[in-house]
Amino acid sequence: MNVTHSAFRKALGCFATGVTVITVDYESEVHGMTANAFASVSLGPPLVLVCVDHRARTHAHLQSKKRFGVNVLAADQRAISEYYARATRVHQRAEQEAGAKFNRTAHGTPVLHGALAYLECRLNTAQDAGDHTIFIADVEDVVVREGEPLLYFHGQYREIGPVSNGVGKGAASERAHSAERKQ
Repeated sequence: MNVTHSAFRKALGCFATGVTVITVDYESEVHGMTANAFASVSLGPPLVLVCVDHRARTHAHLQSKKRFGVNVLAADQRAISEYYARATRVHQRAEQEAGAKFNRTAHGTPVLHGALAYLECRLNTAQDAGDHTIFIADVEDVVVREGEPLLYFHGQYREIGPVSNGVGKGAASERAHSAERKQ
């Protein structure tokens, strides 16, 4: 079975994700990148991972600083996502062009204003995997806010739809059969 680049990319586009901006302080400047290859690894201890292309400008900064932030974007932060997805080397106009404003943690890690969640991370391990590195990090602090997430699906930004009651045809049918068996 042969997997083409376009078929693989199309299949991955079927997986809806949230959108994050990974931030790192490097030489007193905020450097960042948009990433949706982000996931939790462990609850105890709290660990997360982010996959970063070897060619990404942030890759070397993560390796050298060993500390970064994960900012989970809110629905109204699409411009920030697009800004940090650009291939430019330095993001000195983030506030003017995308409305990105940052505070700093005690460790100097940039925290994006308005993000739904922020995780301050310390690099635990890094593992090369193809053209990316999987950075696994200890989560040392979190901040969570109310709001709706920025989503990405089939190569487009999306909004969350109405809340589902969790009952699909299969689930409703299974519950009905389960109720009948109990009677």
